[in-house]
Amino acid sequence: MPLRDIAIVIPTLNAARSLPGTLTALGGVSVVVADGGSTDGTPELATRLGAAVTTAPRGRGPQLAAGAAAADASWLLFLHADTRLGEGWHEAVSAFLASPDAERRAAHFRFALDEASPPARRLTRAVAWRCRALGLPYGDQGLLIHRDLYAALGGHPPWPLFEDVALVRALGRRRLAALPADAITSAARWRRDGWLFRSARNLLCLGLYFAGLPPRLIARLYA
Repeated sequence: MPLRDIAIVIPTLNAARSLPGTLTALGGVSVVVADGGSTDGTPELATRLGAAVTTAPRGRGPQLAAGAAAADASWLLFLHADTRLGEGWHEAVSAFLASPDAERRAAHFRFALDEASPPARRLTRAVAWRCRALGLPYGDQGLLIHRDLYAALGGHPPWPLFEDVALVRALGRRRLAALPADAITSAARWRRDGWLFRSARNLLCLGLYFAGLPPRLIARLYA
């Protein structure tokens, strides 16, 4: 199946610094940027770089849902603004789309960071284990899904975080495939917050989510 049947949906909020690299790596595939009220010129920059732009209430869940609604394609690939797809992603996606049961499954990329320090390597291994053992890829690994399956699952809930976890939990491990290509995410947040602190905070928030705490309340703690 040609990649012209795919629309890449990217939620943005003041992403002018990272968005050009993300879009350049996509190589002309249709892109919908769902902006949540940027003040740094992100929507105008996205338009100049060839993406369609729609606006949405701030929050990844509402923005992803708005981007999916605005996209005109059978397949949706959700991607973060600071995540760049690595070499071979076209081929990996094409191979997945050619599989006979692709429309009943979804796929994600391997997690990678844009640095090779020891903490980065440890985090990469931990994420690989989480995906393999628990079937929990996060949004920074991208998610490729057919529009009909996305609609059948109810799409992304209108949450400020864990909207990605809710969707992959609805899919279940058996309907998730790992693509042999990297989604390379900026390590700037870990460098800023501290590798141990940020990872511990993320794990705590995930535990609170599984314990049933509302995502909006968890978002306050996360911030």
